[in-house]
Amino acid sequence: MRILVTGGCGFIGSSFVRLVLAERPDWEVVNLDKLTYAGRLENLRDVEADPRYRVLRGDICDPEAVHDAMVGCTLAVNFAAETHVDRSLLGAAHFIDTDIKGVLVLLEEARRLGLARFVQISTDEVYGSIESGSFTETSLLNPRNPYSASKAGGDRLAYAYWSTYGVPVIITRASNNYGPYQYPEKLIPLFVTNALRGQALPLYGDGRNVRDWLHVSDHCRAILFLLEHGTPGEVYNVAGDNERENIEITRKILHLLGRPESLITPVQDRVGHDRRYSLDASKLGGLGFRPRVDFEQGIAETVRWYVENEWWWKPLKDHDGEFRRYYEQQYGERLG
Repeated sequence: MRILVTGGCGFIGSSFVRLVLAERPDWEVVNLDKLTYAGRLENLRDVEADPRYRVLRGDICDPEAVHDAMVGCTLAVNFAAETHVDRSLLGAAHFIDTDIKGVLVLLEEARRLGLARFVQISTDEVYGSIESGSFTETSLLNPRNPYSASKAGGDRLAYAYWSTYGVPVIITRASNNYGPYQYPEKLIPLFVTNALRGQALPLYGDGRNVRDWLHVSDHCRAILFLLEHGTPGEVYNVAGDNERENIEITRKILHLLGRPESLITPVQDRVGHDRRYSLDASKLGGLGFRPRVDFEQGIAETVRWYVENEWWWKPLKDHDGEFRRYYEQQYGERLG
């Protein structure tokens, strides 16, 4: 069995590559990654010598690169995406290119080659915000920022290729992921690494926005499970059942690091900030899947990973011009 993983050098993609190589010894993995700011070869340096694994540098918007990577594969999982809401507010064009046009190129090649399964990784953000209760897979989509709108476009395009052409597509919508190797622009790694340096933790608004937190290993296990047990044409929510306010997550990080809460610095909220996300994942649970990682254990292990792996994040924050430009653009005036 050969599987194509697009965006496999990113946070979730690299965790999935590692899982497949560990738990499916007769599978080969082809990793197609553009190696943009958040896609790093260092994320998979522990498996780069595995003869069952190879990485190709390429853009999913490039039909030739996609063909070269997908030919000979039976399965495909598309992690390749622009993923950060804050960046989409600064400029949406790259999100439309990768999250919609790139999905189109992948689906066209999957149709031509007759893949047995194609998993499109979507997000809970396509549903929009919800005050009470939880979204099911049949809830209306109401994306409220350029990132979630682009993901909704790719999500529905994937379904259209199932409905129109019979491409065996499965769509997953997961809640907020956390864990090792997450690029330090996102809340948990940003706040952990800032706190380690005694720097301000820029918390949007009142900090009462609610997110459900899913350990990246549980998300990847769910994807692998659905590759083998999911039904083509179906959507599956993937949740961690760990809803927390951002201020609670922030205080937990500071507590685990033994740093003062005076580092918390409320800043002007981002525009259109969704108040609460919540998923009903009983459809996936009905197939027999359950997340394994307890949140208290998972967040403690995640914080410890960043403490013990400065080699991974310090070059990004100290020498990566892309990160420094983004941080100044996003937080410079807010913290100033």
